[in-house]
Amino acid sequence: MSNRYNKAALLAGTIMASLVIATPAHAQSDSQPQENPVGTDIDADAGTGGEAIVVTGSRIQRRDLTSTSPLATVQDEEFKLSGAVNVEQVINTLPQVVPGATSFSNNPGGGVATLNLRGIGAARTLVLVNGRRWVSYDTSQVVDLNTIPQFLLDSVDVVTGGASAVYGSDALSGVVNFRLKQDLSGVEAGGQYSITDRGDGARYQGYLAVGANTSDGRGNVTAFAEYYNRKAVFQGARDFSRFALGDDGDVLSPGGSPTTPQGRVSVAPTAVVGVDPDGTGPLQAPTLVRGVGNYATAFGANFGSPGVSDVFDVPGDYYNYAPANYLQVPQERYTIGGYGHYEISDAVTAFVEATFVNNRVANELAATPVGGTFNVNLAAVQPYLSAADFAALQQIDANETAINAARAAAGLAPLFGPQAGGLNAQDPGIVQLGISRRILETGARNALDERNAFRVLAGVRGPAFANWNYEAYYSYARTRNAQIQSGNISQSAYRRAVENGDINVFGAGTLSQADVDGISILAQNGEVSTLQVASASLSGTLGSFGWGGDAIGLAIGAEYRKVGAEFIPDTALSSGDVVGFNAGDPTAGSYSVKEVFGEVRVPLIADRPFFHRLELNGAARYSDYSLEAVGGTWTYAGGAEWAPFADLTFRGQYQRAVRAPNVGELFGGQSNGFPGATDPCALASAATDATVRDLCIQTGVPAGLVGTAGLQPATQIQGLFGGNPDLEEETSDTYTAGVVFRPSFIPRLNIAVDYFNIKVENYISTLGGGLNGALNLCYNVIQDINSAYCQAFATGRNPANGQIGDSGFLPLIGNANVAKVETAGVDFQVDYSLPLNMGLFDESSKLNFFFLGTYTDTFKFYAVQDLDAFDECAGRFGQLVCGNPQPKWKWSSRLSWIDGPLTTSIRWRHLGKVRDDDDSTDYVVEELKAYNVFDLALGFDITEQLSLSMGVNNIFDKKPQVIGDNQEQANTYPGVYDVLGRDYFVSASLKF
Repeated sequence: MSNRYNKAALLAGTIMASLVIATPAHAQSDSQPQENPVGTDIDADAGTGGEAIVVTGSRIQRRDLTSTSPLATVQDEEFKLSGAVNVEQVINTLPQVVPGATSFSNNPGGGVATLNLRGIGAARTLVLVNGRRWVSYDTSQVVDLNTIPQFLLDSVDVVTGGASAVYGSDALSGVVNFRLKQDLSGVEAGGQYSITDRGDGARYQGYLAVGANTSDGRGNVTAFAEYYNRKAVFQGARDFSRFALGDDGDVLSPGGSPTTPQGRVSVAPTAVVGVDPDGTGPLQAPTLVRGVGNYATAFGANFGSPGVSDVFDVPGDYYNYAPANYLQVPQERYTIGGYGHYEISDAVTAFVEATFVNNRVANELAATPVGGTFNVNLAAVQPYLSAADFAALQQIDANETAINAARAAAGLAPLFGPQAGGLNAQDPGIVQLGISRRILETGARNALDERNAFRVLAGVRGPAFANWNYEAYYSYARTRNAQIQSGNISQSAYRRAVENGDINVFGAGTLSQADVDGISILAQNGEVSTLQVASASLSGTLGSFGWGGDAIGLAIGAEYRKVGAEFIPDTALSSGDVVGFNAGDPTAGSYSVKEVFGEVRVPLIADRPFFHRLELNGAARYSDYSLEAVGGTWTYAGGAEWAPFADLTFRGQYQRAVRAPNVGELFGGQSNGFPGATDPCALASAATDATVRDLCIQTGVPAGLVGTAGLQPATQIQGLFGGNPDLEEETSDTYTAGVVFRPSFIPRLNIAVDYFNIKVENYISTLGGGLNGALNLCYNVIQDINSAYCQAFATGRNPANGQIGDSGFLPLIGNANVAKVETAGVDFQVDYSLPLNMGLFDESSKLNFFFLGTYTDTFKFYAVQDLDAFDECAGRFGQLVCGNPQPKWKWSSRLSWIDGPLTTSIRWRHLGKVRDDDDSTDYVVEELKAYNVFDLALGFDITEQLSLSMGVNNIFDKKPQVIGDNQEQANTYPGVYDVLGRDYFVSASLKF
């Protein structure tokens, strides 16, 4: 066989174990012979004079790849073998990751792909590209992974635990660093095509990258472009998602929505049956009918035939909305960009980066359901109704009139009409009806997001003096999103049309195009997110302790960042007149931070008995935020590595990290609301309970008014809802401890076991889940004036009368630093390479194996960090608290055979069983069983320039286990379990 294939096998062998060991390599001064470190491209002489490198999680240059924090690396080969074009397809298979938004996120959706390490939240995972911050997409300041060019990836590093001391805010759960290929010379072109076993969901990709070195050899420039298109798959295309399933006793049955295309009409029970003057029992005089046709049923009249009512059958008449919803959302993406560097002089190398991404993703839901209470003019709607139904409505009108008359005679206020609070303008000939109807005539609801994101960066680097190097750069990133919503209904226009009889809602298919045009509204909103970073750093060495260790490494620097974002809804959305998609309040804000940081690496001892290597490290950063509530913060880290001999390394680290609140949390649009609530201070019991009484007085209630009904004159209490500019920073403490074993008696075997423990405090969450919940927690549960819950009412009561929400004194029931998260577990990593003295294409071949697994022992969410009560989400899922399944066991493993130009590889993805998180409810499906998926891939180097890859993901067509009321969407959790089924891909790459 040619030497070319031997080289190909050697290279493939070094990268095929693509999710690598926590410390991918030691210094190459180890006594045992070493191959290239698995999952890296470091030269074999690294550590003995090789080129200095920077490991993710540190800014110090070094000549090995050791890491105190657990570090996993995904090589570019993994993307090829898995057929992944969007980076989240691979990253979400890592056991450290709980999927965020994905290509299957339709409701909830948003048209983005996000990354959520350890399940702590996408906003608490820092995403870098080439070690620097990337572009965010909205007011939450989260990176959309769709903007990262997958075809240029060299590797992806995943670092567990807080890393704010090295990188600044947001790195509470860890850092993910996407490394792009550098110094490309020549042309790389390629493409991929994927399609499911059912012939749908096609995906197309084509890319081109051109790199060239300058004629003097002092620089390089690379330009690239990509096009990607993903076709939609609807839920109706799969058996498990074709029907909206719900819990029906002890079985799952087709359910759906009671808001149907044929329409459903009901009336208040008092209007049908009648009540006595004080509203407590049947009306004795005048005698009224106790039921009127189908309107007396619990779900009212169902218009199975236009204008003719029948009894609503539960759930037989429910509308199956599932087929109209996306299972895989469509996407179209254009990416262009370039980067380069040039050595201006021996001391100055300039570098630039530029990227532009146009990304369009749509979400689609079934047609808009509209419901409400309407005051219908009987004469106007008579032409739409059968004689029997019109007569029934006339009788109901007479009932309302009689009830009002009877109450007036008893000196009581009417139940119907403007004097009853304006809830229905009851006059003879006008009747109050509850009407719900799905406006199928407008078509599905569709929200198209088109995001234009660009990022530019320019900087200089080079030797500063002696063994010191410098780097300084400035970057600017901006994303603008335009969302256009179709299928919405104008609530005000619909109400006028129904009440005046301008449209016929009593049956399916009764609306004309003119009717549709009159009630439809095209809504749109925009988002803008910006990030500016100016950073400068020095790194170098200070000498050594003389005990065999390397020189002390040091890095110092300063950074300035400014983030800004705004959400701009149109008038219809901000007014709340739109029915279909959620309304939104305008949001706008920005803040900046100035930082200084330092990092030190101290190799103490090397090549001594029981001290093959002993090393300490530390880092610290001081951040000064323009946010008054955050101000100045410190983050810091310290760790150690001890290798008693070459085969074994122990390591541990502690890190304190922070996350400043994002623009949405701080400056989210605020608006007044009037929810129903009970003020505990207005209850008579408050006057006799010393603790409650004192707390009421502390929060602003005059002592003489505690326990009096006059303290709450209405059942609704006014509050202010939205962002909170007084939020403080979140903090996290991370402890990691592990062992790395590379036995010299089993060459090429690497084993790592790492324990992690992460605690996030001051976690930002909605205060009390609402105004009533906040009142209860303040006065009945926590009972501490210094708590965020009580402080909201201390500033939200009128000091003159103690009333909440009176005379401009409004409690802010928005975001607050009230919750806490704790998670702990163990990461397991194994990789092994075994040479074979046989092969089909060469005299020898190689087997590569890797295993990357996580056991999550606990994940505790404290809704109130001041209390001991928490929800356990490790091994659980559900809509109550936990959301996406978080199995205790999760792993990904791959076995590959590299035989000359041919690579044959099998991947095994495993998710452990999980159970529902709502112990108060018995669901039909309380437990999701363990889930295993197997993938097969083949790669073949036809020539040194041309390579082909092909594969089948989910070769056994494993389907998700279906669930009912405790699902996210599509009767499952689509971001976690495979919803496409067996899926094929073929790709080609050409280099010349």
